[in-house]
Amino acid sequence: MIKKIIVSACLLLSLVSFAQDGTASPYSYYGIGDVRFRGTVESRSMAGIAVEKDSIHINLENPASFANLKLTTFTIGGTLNNVNLKSDNKTESAKRTTLDYLAVGLPLGKWGVGFGLIPYSSVGYKIESISGNLDASNSRYAGAGGLNKAFLGVGYKVTPKFSVGADLQYNFGSVETSSLEFITGIPVGTRETNTSLLSGVNFNVGAMYQTNINKKLTLYSGLNYTIENTLKSQNTRNISTVTYNSVFDLAVSDIVAEQKNNVDLLFPGKISLSAGIGESKKWLLGGRIDYQKTAAQANSYNESSNVGYGKYGSVSLGGYYIPNYNSFSSYINRIVYRGGLRYEKTGLVVNSESINDIGLTIGLGLPITGSYSNVNIGFELGKRGTTNSSLVEENYAKISVGFSFNDKWFQQRKFD
Repeated sequence: MIKKIIVSACLLLSLVSFAQDGTASPYSYYGIGDVRFRGTVESRSMAGIAVEKDSIHINLENPASFANLKLTTFTIGGTLNNVNLKSDNKTESAKRTTLDYLAVGLPLGKWGVGFGLIPYSSVGYKIESISGNLDASNSRYAGAGGLNKAFLGVGYKVTPKFSVGADLQYNFGSVETSSLEFITGIPVGTRETNTSLLSGVNFNVGAMYQTNINKKLTLYSGLNYTIENTLKSQNTRNISTVTYNSVFDLAVSDIVAEQKNNVDLLFPGKISLSAGIGESKKWLLGGRIDYQKTAAQANSYNESSNVGYGKYGSVSLGGYYIPNYNSFSSYINRIVYRGGLRYEKTGLVVNSESINDIGLTIGLGLPITGSYSNVNIGFELGKRGTTNSSLVEENYAKISVGFSFNDKWFQQRKFD
């Protein structure tokens, strides 16, 4: 088990970046960046539905689920994202490979514990407006960084049907943005750089309940609430004159001004309600609703008169189907087939246009023969944004891969 963890972690970590350059979206300039986290590959493949009490998969969004683990579970996942950026008169494409989560769950009788790391949001964009005309004004903008979460959670099974849980999340990260203004034909320009060091703590509480409707059907439900929290940002702004060459290698000529300030970014509480119906280890169909009073808050460097932050909300519908989880003769019958549909109102409003996101998801859960472990593959097609009001529409295709290794770690040996 430990050998599998080390090998898979080293392999995946060698292929992905941690929070840095995790997105190629111009909308990541706003708020705390592009919020990437949507749970494990298993729940993403069902559009975020994770309402069933699962004994071998970690639910990273509801800490009450930790109490239902039967085996020690290690999970890790990453995503390859291909995005096509389209405006009124231009089209560009970008590709990113990212680490999405790394977590461990431990069963302790009626209790369960989970801990891990989650790259939560990312900033990543490069935009330029350059004219070949002499004496024309030009601009180049770039940003990188993001917010990460380290969490420690505990769940408790109050009754066989009802469990509760809570986790503590430590938020940390940094965001760096720069803008260069220059005139064609003059090898000297003005650059502004902003660096924000982010840190803070927040708490997440949850509950899960399930009951049998009849001999086959079970009703599932879940509640998750992220308590209102504050994210501290230590900001440094630097304005300088720079020289540049044809490939835009910059050298600072003179520092014009430097400013430092601290900002508290307030995030209201977020509530998630889930419900579903299904036959255990056979099929499930569920729905989920998320709501937050305000999606985000501008920092001192990304405030703009044409940008606002409204209410966040999302609606998801998804589920899974297993032909025969206990089949010995057919591997295909043991595969978990997943799918879902998601609509998200991000709350970001630019040029009076709401930036919304819609996605279609499908996925496979591939059991590893001779063990309780599995490999999960997810696919997502979606669209975010609009070309109205001189904005950018993003059409993306994502392929996600996750590993869930499950075993008993604490067994008393019968023989030495």
